[in-house]
Amino acid sequence: MLEALGLSVLADLVYRAMLRDPDYGVAELTVALAIEERDVRAALDELADMMLVRSSRDRPGVMRAVSPEVGLADLVQRQEVELAQRQAQVAAAKAAVTTLVAECADSTLNGMGGERLIGLDAIQRRLEQLGRTMASDCLAVHPGPAQRPEDLEAGRSLDRDALARGVAFRTLYQDSARNDAATVAYAHWLLELGGEVRTAPVLPQRMVIVDRSQALVPIDPSNSRTGALYVTEPGILRSLLDLFEVAWATAVPLGALRERDETTGLTTMEREILQLLAAGLTDEGVGRRLGVSLRTVRRIMASIMERLQASSRFEAGLKAAQRGWL
Repeated sequence: MLEALGLSVLADLVYRAMLRDPDYGVAELTVALAIEERDVRAALDELADMMLVRSSRDRPGVMRAVSPEVGLADLVQRQEVELAQRQAQVAAAKAAVTTLVAECADSTLNGMGGERLIGLDAIQRRLEQLGRTMASDCLAVHPGPAQRPEDLEAGRSLDRDALARGVAFRTLYQDSARNDAATVAYAHWLLELGGEVRTAPVLPQRMVIVDRSQALVPIDPSNSRTGALYVTEPGILRSLLDLFEVAWATAVPLGALRERDETTGLTTMEREILQLLAAGLTDEGVGRRLGVSLRTVRRIMASIMERLQASSRFEAGLKAAQRGWL
């Protein structure tokens, strides 16, 4: 249960045992949980790093469990701060990469380790070439509510062959893609073959990175169907890889549910909508950013206003800020 907060299964068991019996030391935990002493000590070290145990004042050398009301609340708060920092890194990295790619698109790309691919056919041919030759890993970001079923099917055989060769697949979809049957079916197919799939409410631009040495990014991020840049320049690839890793760290595995924040009661989607509206985006702009319909944005905002007992968007913004939601 506490794995969602970053605890290992063993640390979770030890923490619960210490809460049930505050007098448990290493010896008692070893017997009660039927595990090795070294494993108990490793779990205690992990709990100490997360500030969920502390030294007892009554029994020097013995660790005491910090109450969940204090320890877990502090842990959630620290993770919220870290998440906000990672999301800020995503935004900054996205802006830097977009600028860099635009500069490359404006140039002839000679000597830049890149090539223009105009149109869907050219993009598909290059994807097929990459699929046949990839050797180590494939990292992909697919923003928007869903991929077209025909696009998903076009890459299935190549993906299957690559996975059979031991290529590691990590794929990022937007949260809204969870509502698309074709995308979810394809994602579960990838999972069954050993790939990894995560989703996030906000993603950087569309990209595919192969073997950490080649990448495809759209020439126009607002319309990826017009063409793509095939990039091999190490500096650009490093930026794309960093952007992917930051986005991956903030995403949630496909099979996991996004739980409401214990402090605010907000889901991740609700928090993102509030923040984007507070930043000045229109409902339409928020929908495009999150890959959801205008109707969904307005429905979620209406639910938030009802919880805040606000009669207007302005009043909702004030009350959300007063409660620390923004």
